[in-house]
Amino acid sequence: MSDFETETGSELSTATPGAFFANGTPPSQEVTKVRSATADAWHELRRNGVFWVGLVIALVALVMAVWPSLFTPADPNFCLGSRQMQGPSGAAIFGYDFQGCDVWAHAVYGTRNSLLIGTGAALLSGVLAMLVGMVAGFFGGWVDAIISRIIEVALAVPLILAAIVLMKNLPNNDQNLRLFALIGILGVFGWTTAARVVRSSVISAKQQDYVSAARMLGAGNGRIMWRHIMPNVLAPFLVIITIALGSFIAAEATLSFLGVGLQSPSISWGLDISSARVHMREDATPLIVPSVFLALTVLAFIMLGDAIREAFDPKMR
Repeated sequence: MSDFETETGSELSTATPGAFFANGTPPSQEVTKVRSATADAWHELRRNGVFWVGLVIALVALVMAVWPSLFTPADPNFCLGSRQMQGPSGAAIFGYDFQGCDVWAHAVYGTRNSLLIGTGAALLSGVLAMLVGMVAGFFGGWVDAIISRIIEVALAVPLILAAIVLMKNLPNNDQNLRLFALIGILGVFGWTTAARVVRSSVISAKQQDYVSAARMLGAGNGRIMWRHIMPNVLAPFLVIITIALGSFIAAEATLSFLGVGLQSPSISWGLDISSARVHMREDATPLIVPSVFLALTVLAFIMLGDAIREAFDPKMR
């Protein structure tokens, strides 16, 4: 049994001597309910309001990214100069921006690229972090020393600065290339923190008695890592990756705002904020709407990560 598996909810029989059940059967021995760490964490999450708020916002953003037409019938690419900076109306609840584009439609359709890049980068960084952290923490010695130095070197490279340098060399007219390049750059340069968390969790787990028992019974390294150590790593790993997802979304918006991320005609919250800031004195609505979308989405994933961390850590309850 892993150290993440806890025995909770024990219910002891309070029957007095000589007592019988309704069917005449004497009471049995003590009844104990065993609940795994995952079930115990879910029990805590269900009672956490922060978790539900973050989950609802994240689900709305996901549905908006997959089916944006459910939230607006307008075409975000249909822009008319005659509608420039017009105020809210029945056709556009937040009006139009300087280019005559529907502000609400742009914000809704911008969710897709932001979540796609953030999720892709989180998955890529998660795979790298899990592999590198597991190998470094499990084998230790010179393997751990070399990997730790690599992690330290990677940590010394600022994520945004590396992305700016690399994205500057890509053609502006190939939006698919820029999108996948953003996923790759954010994922490759953003795995180090999660790798350190995985490494420390593996080092702690491999010292437990059940790992020694599994090794004495003939279990190989692969089986020990997969069956006995992996369950102990998943909880902190999910926490750090969930929070990192929000950070990657913010990083994509920052790069697009600076002009080195996605380029028009792609739709991005960062691009909308960048174009709206020039005219914010005339009308601040085109700036506020995508900013609120970005802030709520990033906040939702941070809230989810904090709630998961509290649920899996008994000391924080």
